[in-house]
Amino acid sequence: MELNRYIDHTLLSSSATESDILRLCDEALKYNFYSVCVNSCYVPIAKQALGRSNVKVCTVVGFPLGAMSTEAKVFEAKNAIEQGAAEIDMVMNIGLLKSKNYVSVLKDISDVKRAIGLTPLKVILEISDLSKNEIVKACEICMDAKADFVKTSTGFSKSGATLTAVKIMKKTVKNKLKIKASGGIRDAETALKYIDIGVDRIGASAGVAMMNNQLSNSTY
Repeated sequence: MELNRYIDHTLLSSSATESDILRLCDEALKYNFYSVCVNSCYVPIAKQALGRSNVKVCTVVGFPLGAMSTEAKVFEAKNAIEQGAAEIDMVMNIGLLKSKNYVSVLKDISDVKRAIGLTPLKVILEISDLSKNEIVKACEICMDAKADFVKTSTGFSKSGATLTAVKIMKKTVKNKLKIKASGGIRDAETALKYIDIGVDRIGASAGVAMMNNQLSNSTY
């Protein structure tokens, strides 16, 4: 099992500089991570830095609150793809979900997915803000909206991924959607626990540490 190919090597800090993004890309090339995940203003820089490698550019939409208009999310997603993004991680409108306005939540996701076509769409649920029943409902809506992944967290809320929440997500989506765990995953041992329960991608800023940790520990 190649842990590196599960990792979206992530830097979404508002203070990330151009040189920080270039360093992120250099690390992704060195370890052959699946992608780099950056804010949309840095998609062109990342795309250029990664060149013809097989490391993809992933970006975030409606991040980190998910509370902007659907039209804004659609524009941001399409614009990012035009500039070189190969995957989109959008934040669900959590307030509308909690309002039980499920039709609007569905439309929000469906409109983005329709706009980006075959480009993989990951929907961030922000599990730390949701009850177990809300996580189940959010996953059901994502399936109806034809999303490709459900993702645990932005990394900007109270807490990140939990094994309990991922098990709920997996039980709900089964094999219909993939799962990305993100937020607070900082070592190889933790990442492998998530992969063991069915996670398809790990979003982490500690990808390099994970690889060094894995390489220095013969049990992995």
